[in-house]
Amino acid sequence: MNDVRNDWTRGQIADLFDLPFTDLLFRAQTVHRAHHAPDEVQLCTLLSIKTGGCPEDCGYCSQSATADSGLKAEKLMDVDAVLASAAEAKAAGSQRFCMGAAWRNPKARDMDNVVAMVEGVKAMGLETCMTLGMLEASQARALAEAGLDYYNHNIDTSPENYGNVITTRTFADRLETLGHVRDAGISVCCGGIVGMGETRGDRVGFVHALATLPRHPESVPVNALVPVKGTPLGDMLAGTPMAKIDDIEFVRTVAVARIAMPLSMVRLSAGRESMSEATQALCFIAGANSIFTGDKLLTTGNAGDSADAALLAKLGVRPMTGAEPMRVAAE
Repeated sequence: MNDVRNDWTRGQIADLFDLPFTDLLFRAQTVHRAHHAPDEVQLCTLLSIKTGGCPEDCGYCSQSATADSGLKAEKLMDVDAVLASAAEAKAAGSQRFCMGAAWRNPKARDMDNVVAMVEGVKAMGLETCMTLGMLEASQARALAEAGLDYYNHNIDTSPENYGNVITTRTFADRLETLGHVRDAGISVCCGGIVGMGETRGDRVGFVHALATLPRHPESVPVNALVPVKGTPLGDMLAGTPMAKIDDIEFVRTVAVARIAMPLSMVRLSAGRESMSEATQALCFIAGANSIFTGDKLLTTGNAGDSADAALLAKLGVRPMTGAEPMRVAAE
């Protein structure tokens, strides 16, 4: 089934969003089954290796130095501590270990430790992913030489809405880093956040921007905004009807991403801890086949290994081949 294309128009993406919900899910599930096992989900763990103090002003982020979230800036974690967390994640069933640092871009003095983290996690047999902000071409090459499998750098939203969310770097800056990552031979993890007060048109633009890249991201995380008090978006949306994106609209976004990027892993990321089991099940039907496990993402809560294991067991979905079964806590 040769349905991989990079020439989507915005009108075509908008037409997908406008499909009757059951038709959209049927089409997404058909595409999904043509390229992926229908009853497998990739398990990933995310660790904040350097928390807080980021000079960027991303309106959703508690780690921004401009946010009044009460989060204190911390130093980069020791390599051994990161590797211990990776070992725990592998024992709990994760297949990919993702490491995130609250930086605008990594400094030269940090690269040796970052490289050691990649090499150590890779040696455990885990897939490796990092998100460190913007990269220079030489830094991307150094990460590639260390064996980094994926680099995460989200576009966050549509090109038109980007300036309403972030002013300290541009949409073009994001694309430049993605180009360095591609040129270095590292796979791309790139998605964004919905529920930031954007329009349906912005969600169309977000998917369109990803689906028309020269090569689709290998992983596409779809986050639902978790409004954090003390952040511009958290304070603006708290207590408003926009504080949580409509569940059906979220599932639609997942389904359209699956159809537009058939080979990509579509990951349910932030915001899943507040979703019902039924909503998560609809997301899997819509083509999501990757989740973050554990009790915490970077700084926000997550559903937890036990809850995830119970849900997947209820749905008859198993961890992707190569990962050990998740542990279900005894009742």
